[in-house]
Amino acid sequence: ASPLLSGSRSSKTFKPKKNIPEGSHQYELLKHAEATLGSGNLRQAVMLPEGEDLNEWIAVNTVDFFNQINMLYGTITEFCTESSCPVMSAGPRYEYHWADGTNIKKPIKCSAPKYIDYLMTWVQDQLDDETLFPSKIGECSPVPWDSPSWLSHALIPACPCLPGVPFPKNFMSVAKTILKRLFRVYAHIYHQHFDSVMRLQEEAHLNTSFKHFIFFVQEFSLIDRRELAPLHELIEKLGSKDR
Repeated sequence: ASPLLSGSRSSKTFKPKKNIPEGSHQYELLKHAEATLGSGNLRQAVMLPEGEDLNEWIAVNTVDFFNQINMLYGTITEFCTESSCPVMSAGPRYEYHWADGTNIKKPIKCSAPKYIDYLMTWVQDQLDDETLFPSKIGECSPVPWDSPSWLSHALIPACPCLPGVPFPKNFMSVAKTILKRLFRVYAHIYHQHFDSVMRLQEEAHLNTSFKHFIFFVQEFSLIDRRELAPLHELIEKLGSKDR
């Protein structure tokens, strides 16, 4: 689990945790992210490590944010019900209607638990899609000795292998949509369930996780400012502490 949540009261998750294969390059990147987070400097921790691929860095962190939000929402699901939250909102001014463009094309009004179930299932499907989030990117797969390309690879003795599966051209737009939607879960928790979070003494986990998330999306301009409006004041406050 992410170190941000390792001390959490509950290990209950809303959806199954998305694991990054141990021993893979992405796993090493995740370990690097966790180690730099431990330094306490979040602005520095979110920066692209030298020599690393931007898409892969965004992919690894997106999986981590999904797991964090999954766990945070998992701790308050008993308080987020059809009756307590009949619409998916972030305060009185912001209401969200669900559409995924495939199964549900026209936005539908639904309760917060239903919306978040749709949202997290949709994110999970994207993360599990190897064509969108290839787990083999940056991995080496050995080149067969009788392959026509072996000779050119053999000229570089350190790496007689084929490159891994590349990220698709639409990766960045999909990642942006995922992060935009994950933000809505944070916004709902803060606006509608912060009292429950405080009663459970989970506010430090929520605040640290959200600060990490916001610094990351700001670093790479991944969410439009208008989408962040429901938590504008909190974002300003978190940012001002680091200036």
